[in-house]
Amino acid sequence: MVRIFDHWFASNTLSQVVFDAIVLFLSVVVAVAFLGDGELLSLDVVLTDALLFALTMVALNTVVGLYQRNPGRTMAQTTARLVLSLLLAVPVAWVIFTYMPRAEAWTDTLRLAVPLAVVTFVAIRAIVAQSGVSPWFARRTLVLGTGPEAAAVEQSIGTLGQAVRFLGFYPAKKSEAAHQVAGNRILTGGMDLVDAARRYNVDEIIVAIRERRGGVLPLRELLDCKLMGVRVLDLSTYYERAVGQLRLDSLHASWLIFGEGFRQGYSRSFVKRVFDLGAAITLLLLALPLIAGASLLIVLESGFPIIYRQQRVGQGGRLFNVLKFRSMRRDAESDGTPRFAANNDDRVTRVGRIMRKLRIDELPQLINVLKGDMSLVGPRPERPYFVDQLAREIPYYAVRHSVKPGVTGWAQVRYRYTANLEDAVEKLQYDLYYVKNHTLFLDIVILFETVGVVLTGEGAQ
Repeated sequence: MVRIFDHWFASNTLSQVVFDAIVLFLSVVVAVAFLGDGELLSLDVVLTDALLFALTMVALNTVVGLYQRNPGRTMAQTTARLVLSLLLAVPVAWVIFTYMPRAEAWTDTLRLAVPLAVVTFVAIRAIVAQSGVSPWFARRTLVLGTGPEAAAVEQSIGTLGQAVRFLGFYPAKKSEAAHQVAGNRILTGGMDLVDAARRYNVDEIIVAIRERRGGVLPLRELLDCKLMGVRVLDLSTYYERAVGQLRLDSLHASWLIFGEGFRQGYSRSFVKRVFDLGAAITLLLLALPLIAGASLLIVLESGFPIIYRQQRVGQGGRLFNVLKFRSMRRDAESDGTPRFAANNDDRVTRVGRIMRKLRIDELPQLINVLKGDMSLVGPRPERPYFVDQLAREIPYYAVRHSVKPGVTGWAQVRYRYTANLEDAVEKLQYDLYYVKNHTLFLDIVILFETVGVVLTGEGAQ
């Protein structure tokens, strides 16, 4: 894992970005040389344009989610994202190269070179995918423990693809009451932990043991492993880095208090507010035709009101009215009982279903951003009825109210709509990660991924 501006990225994700950028860059150079019979008319222009095209493609790949880790994504969904990226990249690059000042003959060459470069990129991507080449930075990982926590870590490692090479489990000194992992994955042979780390060339050890009293942990051996250069991670740190969550079942108040993160500060709040104002005004202006069209469709299908106001809990527990396009029938909660939206919810209108799929119903919340009730990025605001219920059931739930709620958030690009208590717990774990690590850089990452979610309709209901 690599930490950039307080946000963790998988090393293989970064290597994939670099690999794609290099392939795209070289594809343009080779295509231009091919079209020019082996001659590069102007080396500095070729390199500049090739770099511009490569960065454009990488940005579009990021927007459509090609670099986003999603274990539940099928090959068809990944292929759809690649096709969408290519469909966007060719016209975007064509426009850039058409309107940048250069000789007409050179522009014509680039217009032909870009499609050739795209075809080359896709071909190389397919060859690499079929070859089964191992990742450049696969971490050789050993899990200390054989109980339920260790089993959960093995399951989460399985979602990381080839980024991690899982070696097996090493039992604690005083083994757990019963092994809950496959026996053939437990390393035996009388080796102590240091010998096992040497024999299997371990890069990191994940300590998956909740109960640490009574000499359960081999502390001296863990220290020796660390001094050998092996990274040693506790459960909380592992889940934060690998999954982008603060897992409730592994959290301790002391870890939250004494660890890094959760820095609010005036300067951070000021920068975030300036960014929110500029981006919200720009998005509102760009979305005016969409807002007008959505308003008209709502009236034609189900009449007024167009805007739905609902009380939500904001920063510090303050109540405010969130604005949304009305996507449900006017009698959606005629019984007076709030409830989560569900898959194929019959309360949602036909126009509302389309708006929810494309997240158009959230556009009026840009006004909430301008008023200061919300930020562009943050935990989604929840209704007081659900907040009271969830705060009683879920530890640390109130922590999410230490920052402004957002139009979109880390949980929204990582998880589906909340439909029950289990979903609320899962989303809170992502929200806690955001509250701990939020920066302007992470906000921009989330906004890019939100565009991909909107384009592909992921998680809508």
